[in-house]
Amino acid sequence: MEDKEIIAIKALDYVTDNSVIGLGTGSTANFFIKHLANKIKNERLNIQVVASSTVSEIEAQRNKLNLIGIDTLENLDLYVDGADEITNDLNVLKGRGYDLVKEKILAQSANKFIIIADHSKRVNRIGENYPIPIEVLKSTWRLSKKILDKFGQGNLRKNAAGDAYAISSAGNYIFDYSFDEMPLRDLHEKILTTPGVIETGIFYAITDCALIVDNGHIEVLSK
Repeated sequence: MEDKEIIAIKALDYVTDNSVIGLGTGSTANFFIKHLANKIKNERLNIQVVASSTVSEIEAQRNKLNLIGIDTLENLDLYVDGADEITNDLNVLKGRGYDLVKEKILAQSANKFIIIADHSKRVNRIGENYPIPIEVLKSTWRLSKKILDKFGQGNLRKNAAGDAYAISSAGNYIFDYSFDEMPLRDLHEKILTTPGVIETGIFYAITDCALIVDNGHIEVLSK
């Protein structure tokens, strides 16, 4: 069994009956969805799920989970997702896909937000291995870029085919930026206060717990 599946199964320990669970996106999250469906079936649990993306929505449907729309959501007990980067103090980078805003909403509104990841995602600082995704308004992206360029370097993300700019699920453009090193809180706030910016891929101080796996050994990071 590969590490991603091991850590996804471990996350089931946080699942309780009569709850609403947010489903993350990615290969590790797909394992969680698969094993969550098995747990619900075997233990006859009453659980509703909400998807963070079209991909996780399709996976939920394929596994016959009780899927509800995010527009009907009033309470979210648990949100489980993967990460592109995670630090020891539980700051996270996400957003290499196209559902940044929805992922951030679910993470911040959940009673408990858990990251599941393999050890390759651990970093000393956010932005160490990947640029920081920034979702921006399409109509004013040039002006937003001019401001962001004062303290970073980046460009609009291209789509998978490379023939047009990528569009987020919310209908916005996405920048991928690298920044000069500064305290993460300051960087996050500086990006968010840039006019035209909708959201960033920095999940600052909102993760409750992270399950990190390395060759079958699981480490739990928590606040």
